[in-house]
Amino acid sequence: MIRPPSPTFSPLLEASARLRDAALTTVPCAPVRDLLGTELDAAYETQELIIRSRESADNPRVGRKVGLTAPAVQRQLGVDQPDFGVLLADMEIAEDALIPHDTLLQPRIEAEIAFVMARDVTDTDRASVMASVSYVVPALEIVDSRVAAWDISIVDTVADNASSAYYVLGAARLPLADYSPIDATMSMSIDGEVVSTGSGAACLGDPVNALVWVAETAARLGRPLRAGEIVLSGALGPMVPLLPGARVEATISGLGSVSATASASA
Repeated sequence: MIRPPSPTFSPLLEASARLRDAALTTVPCAPVRDLLGTELDAAYETQELIIRSRESADNPRVGRKVGLTAPAVQRQLGVDQPDFGVLLADMEIAEDALIPHDTLLQPRIEAEIAFVMARDVTDTDRASVMASVSYVVPALEIVDSRVAAWDISIVDTVADNASSAYYVLGAARLPLADYSPIDATMSMSIDGEVVSTGSGAACLGDPVNALVWVAETAARLGRPLRAGEIVLSGALGPMVPLLPGARVEATISGLGSVSATASASA
């Protein structure tokens, strides 16, 4: 379970301050593994400090994102296990709105399947977790590391809220009972050119596996999945850089498409 952050534990405070400053100034920072070592629990506590500094009644927690689920992405970043971050209300971008590129440091984008929970997850066995899903929806996630040059270990990315920034949900809504995420195929294009392809099987073998993993992990850390939460289950293929003005569209078989446009540079 996540321990209440202690104001006397300076490595956590220093790590969270370093990452918050990078986000505010849009100037990437050094990794935080020099402060946190290899302790994942400390990294998740640092993440929690950052989330608490951002959340409010007007900006509540609305879900989780699972990261590092695709072997292609793990190879890109040099890590070997999944992680998760917290979604806040201000991280959602509507399809007809612009992604504010000037708030980002070194953004990349990826396509995935999102799950929306119908009820609290009290049991984390696969059948119970699946039964707790209301529907699935196509999604784009804009990831962004506050760490310079994406020089991250698993500890760095966990502390940095799993390198999350924004997400976009498509219009389709399908009950999980009517859809097989493992059989999905994905194609993502930028300005009409295909830049990433993948499949449901690329996401921990099945996006449902990612959902079960985050349900188990979140419960162990004392923050179980709740009704209404959105869970971004992880990339179906390689992530690619997101440049100013780019128009991105991803199509996921049987689920439809989702699109987003980044704002142009000033």
